[in-house]
Amino acid sequence: MAELRVFCTGDLRPGRFDRWRRRDLLASTAALLASTALAKAELIRGALPWTPNAGHPPDPVKLGPWLYFTAAEAETIEAIADCIIPPDPQTAGGKDSGCAVYVDRQLAGPYGRSKGLYTKPPFMSGTKEQGPQSEAGPAAKYRQGLAALDRHCRSAHGKPFGQLDDATKNSILSDLENKKLTLQNADGNAFFEQVLKDVQQGFFADPIYGGNRDMASWKMIGFPGARYNYLDWIERHNERFPLPPVGMTGRAEWSER
Repeated sequence: MAELRVFCTGDLRPGRFDRWRRRDLLASTAALLASTALAKAELIRGALPWTPNAGHPPDPVKLGPWLYFTAAEAETIEAIADCIIPPDPQTAGGKDSGCAVYVDRQLAGPYGRSKGLYTKPPFMSGTKEQGPQSEAGPAAKYRQGLAALDRHCRSAHGKPFGQLDDATKNSILSDLENKKLTLQNADGNAFFEQVLKDVQQGFFADPIYGGNRDMASWKMIGFPGARYNYLDWIERHNERFPLPPVGMTGRAEWSER
């Protein structure tokens, strides 16, 4: 144990040291904090000392073609998105709200490559909480799953998934979900679960990522978005928030293909 030595010029007679230490320590600490605060204090006039988006927010999804999906793959994903989130008179479905665009941009980026995750062997079948055990990232799994689904639909129904009627599409997805349908060269159930999660995220994510067109999902559930604060509404329960939702950029970002 290191030796602690205290050097002082105060009264060190018995019974005086503790009182000197507490009194002087508190006084010196208070003085130090006060001097530090004064040194860092700034006079703010006119506006806040920062600008919007100064913290390097994500780049909004831009206009342009598909970045990862082929045209055929995109047709399938859009059809799946509409099955998962069907449109109604009040709210756009998965396709028109941009869920496929969201997934496309995610697969074309770090998420699709499993960046930051360990993807080296050996691979073992682990628990659900341990995540996927595979060298292939989400982008590769999507490509495998979409190809396998297309082969099944053409073989069983003579058409790709996106051109089937709604009842048949829903039946196929239900069979994948319940492990009643096996796809060749792909885990059909795992593929469905992945697409389901990603489409849901695209529907509710900030529009800056390409989905949630016109903030359709936020308007549907009454979510106010990325506003500065809600202090005036903390105690106002079961009241509808009167202001429209706001995205991270201060408006609804959307990009057509």
